[in-house]
Amino acid sequence: MFRKIIWYVRHDLMLGLSLAAAVVAMIITPPTPRLIADIDWRTLGTLLMMLTVLEGFKQENVLRPLVRLAGRLHRMTGLTLFVVFGVFFTSMFVTNDVSLIIFVPLTILLFRGGDKEKYILPVISMENIAAIRGSLLTPFGSPQNLFLYGQAGVSAGHFMLHMLPLCAMSAVLLVCFILFLYRKEPREAIEVGEAGGEWKPEGRTKRIVFFLLFLMILTVIVTRTPYWPAAVVIVLVAVALVDRELFRKVDYVLLVTFLCFFIFSSSIAANAGIAGFLKRAVAGHEYWWAIGLSQLISNVPASIVLYPFTENFAGLIYGADTAGLCSLIGSLASVINYRIYVREYPGEGLEFVKIFTLISWAFFLIVVVPGYLLSRWPFF
Repeated sequence: MFRKIIWYVRHDLMLGLSLAAAVVAMIITPPTPRLIADIDWRTLGTLLMMLTVLEGFKQENVLRPLVRLAGRLHRMTGLTLFVVFGVFFTSMFVTNDVSLIIFVPLTILLFRGGDKEKYILPVISMENIAAIRGSLLTPFGSPQNLFLYGQAGVSAGHFMLHMLPLCAMSAVLLVCFILFLYRKEPREAIEVGEAGGEWKPEGRTKRIVFFLLFLMILTVIVTRTPYWPAAVVIVLVAVALVDRELFRKVDYVLLVTFLCFFIFSSSIAANAGIAGFLKRAVAGHEYWWAIGLSQLISNVPASIVLYPFTENFAGLIYGADTAGLCSLIGSLASVINYRIYVREYPGEGLEFVKIFTLISWAFFLIVVVPGYLLSRWPFF
């Protein structure tokens, strides 16, 4: 067990960073009983439910009808619009990383089968943008949104109203990027077979259970019910009854990473000197701090660390949801995209980074100033 823990720490940059941050923070500010109370257990419980049920979605191919439809499109422009906006819209409900796990392998499969591999890198780079910018609309689209929505104390409708301008602007811009990619031959054809696999009859009960649990989780998030611990128990018991092997595949590393950054944030906030500096430095500059700090520790932990010192909530959440456009480190979803690609094309990691950075920065430079201006719109 100890060797397995060491292996995970050595092979997962964010886990190692979060553990180191938690240890250093507790050395600077020795832990107290208040530290346990300051941890956002609701967010951790909700994240556990989401990770477990969405893993079930992946294992049972719940989105098969959507995937099969992609194989029936015969124009590159139409197919690219479908896969990019498939990521854009599904990320609003199944989180940005899961949407990439669904659509990036599908894109590689379809484009490779249609002899269009030269388009794979630019298209999956746009899918990465779609995952980041589509997921920002809903409270459960990304881990940082889930955390920040839990702190905001506003309704889901109010939250989505404030995120809608960024989301809509990004959708229009993505269409422009896709049309620019195929500007030389807008009607370029592609012929591929159907994809998506088959639904096994014996998996019908699992699919129904996972879908119902997913609806329950969304209800728990939107209603902010104080009975969320009961929902966690229901999810764990239901999964144990229908597919206990699923527990082996849940991304517990992400949960531990969250826990460590909660410890880090609480410990830093409890230190008067550090808290005073951050409050003076961050207040009024939340947008730029969120973007900058995310390039060092990713947008999820950056949101957790900066929240206690934030006066402009809109600046923090807009910055965190824009940070993933700057670099791979800026968003965990980008790292997942990179891993999927290099698994299919070993040795092409630098080429991925080059194309990803070029397209993401082009998008970032267009949206960063409007995002800053929108961040002056009071969230509360």
